[in-house]
Amino acid sequence: MIREVIVVEGKDDTAAIRRAVSAETIETGGSAIGEDVLRRIELAHKRRGVIVFTDPDVPGERIRKIIAERIPDCKHAFLTRAEARGKDGIGVEHATDEAIRRALAKARSGEAPEKGDEPEIAWTDLLEAGLIVHGSAAQRRRRMGELLGIGYANGKQFYKRCVMFRITREEFASALAQLEREGL
Repeated sequence: MIREVIVVEGKDDTAAIRRAVSAETIETGGSAIGEDVLRRIELAHKRRGVIVFTDPDVPGERIRKIIAERIPDCKHAFLTRAEARGKDGIGVEHATDEAIRRALAKARSGEAPEKGDEPEIAWTDLLEAGLIVHGSAAQRRRRMGELLGIGYANGKQFYKRCVMFRITREEFASALAQLEREGL
């Protein structure tokens, strides 16, 4: 049984989560997330904690952002687009039980650093790693996001996630070394 309540987009996602693990969910009902749903998520976070587990697409990222603005220290779980791909599109409901369990096991808490607290990863680190302003930057970010467990994002959002999830220099270096071993 997963202690936290898992926030998903819809009924099919709930069915996939319950197929893979023993957990309770809150469904947002899509990207037009209402105030009543946000209040339920806040209450669940205060009582048990929450894990935001949305689809790896634009609406899923929008939902994730809305919830993270309201509850900065909630946990986030990510699937890759490949793990979430199904014949009908991309979504949590298409992921295998193993992919769902793996993503939930890697769930990370995100919170903005304290004022004056310097993040370990700087924008220049992304530049030097070829994660921005590089011919293969998008492909490299996609793989780094998988290795770090923070999902795919554009350059600016990837940097924000490194800060929010407090990615350490060691984690970053290890993932970058793996990326280099893979020839990306």
